[in-house]
Amino acid sequence: MSGHSKWSTIKRKKGALDSKRSKVFSKVIKEITVAVKEGGFDPEGNPRLRMAISNAKGASMPKDTIERAINKGKEKDAAAFSEQTFEGYLPNGIAVYVECTTDNQQRTVSNVRAIFNKYGGSLGTLGSLSFLFERKGVFEIPKNENFDMDSFELEVIDAGAEEITEEEGIITLITSMEDFGRMQRKLEELSIEAENAQLQRIPHETVKLDAESGRKIMKVIDIFEDDDDVQNVFHNLEVTDEIMAEME
Repeated sequence: MSGHSKWSTIKRKKGALDSKRSKVFSKVIKEITVAVKEGGFDPEGNPRLRMAISNAKGASMPKDTIERAINKGKEKDAAAFSEQTFEGYLPNGIAVYVECTTDNQQRTVSNVRAIFNKYGGSLGTLGSLSFLFERKGVFEIPKNENFDMDSFELEVIDAGAEEITEEEGIITLITSMEDFGRMQRKLEELSIEAENAQLQRIPHETVKLDAESGRKIMKVIDIFEDDDDVQNVFHNLEVTDEIMAEME
């Protein structure tokens, strides 16, 4: 099952995320806060919180910062967040999902619509991209030198792994949305901690553009991601080496 993954053609290089560590921290803190409000502060009984804490550790977030985020979620007067999803198109037919967590829906709608409009895109109706994407569980696991890949593959295939790929020392597992929790439990059973784990929207097919057009699309993706209310952005652009070179 190892080999090339469709998902790997749309993800950013990890190094590009390292320069946005403070932004990553703010998103993870918000996810922890929402998870606590939704399911309580005990990770054992709250799978969403357990996943958020795991992602925080994967992002090298200090333990005391994680604890502060959990405590913030316990507070009665903590901001009431709601989750919103936006779907639309950018130039050249690139489909985009924007997932937000916000305490001000009017502000979020206004900001997201403004970005689509400014850069030649169009905001669609909820569900308009459902035929282009499928929700999948994605787990990123650092591979250490003593890792027994053969044994690991047998274990995770049994837990529902549909794709297993390896790139630059990171093993990526992809599961169905229904098997996401099952895979979480299997990794915990194996004492393996994912660097990042989340439900993502994976395109059935990717769109390949020339380097300059692709760079412009990725610039807009960055602008979406820089908005404080935006948690995740998914798209169907194939991020080629040529596009990455244009962005450096």
